[in-house]
This record gives sequence, structure tokens and C-alpha cells, in this order.
Amino acid sequence: MNLFEKLYDEQENVKVRFVGFTTEESRYDFGIVHTNMFFGKPLIVCMQTGRSALLDSSDLNNIEYLQKAFHIKESIQAADLAEFFKTELPIMPFQPQYE
Repeated sequence: MNLFEKLYDEQENVKVRFVGFTTEESRYDFGIVHTNMFFGKPLIVCMQTGRSALLDSSDLNNIEYLQKAFHIKESIQAADLAEFFKTELPIMPFQPQYE
């Protein structure tokens, strides 16, 4: 009896960048995974907490989303994070995922 219907099973070589930086408030260590999956959005992984989010440049305008995604308590810290990623994430148009 087959309990699962596989929706996709993709394998690709991806570009991964690891970056650590500090602000006046905190230290951050992130992995940035550039892939063709997820509508072209890079997968951002916090190496300290294991929390991750798919982010593109338009997501960086939503400080509350960054706070929730990475469990950041202070909005100033999330704003610092957004400023950093604005220089690191590509500006990409929306890419259809399921054609």
C-alpha cells in the first residue's frame, strides 16, 4: 500500500555561501543557498538556530516577517539584518515554479 504520493524529487548542484557578520547588537552566521527551486528565491539558513526562510529583495521590506522567520526580538536587529541582505540578495523577477 502506497501511503505517499511523491510531488517532486529534484537533485541539483547549488551555490552555497556562508557569511558571518556582527552589528552593534548581535552576531549572525548564515548560509545562503542559491537554487533553481522555490521560485528563484534563495534559501537563507541561520547557522546558529537552524531557522530558515526563502527571501528575495522584496521580502526585506517586511521587518515583522524577518523577526518572525528568524525569531528576532528587537525590530532594530531585524532592520540591521534587512540592510545586510539588501546588498547580498539578487534582485530577481518572479519565476514560475510549475510550468
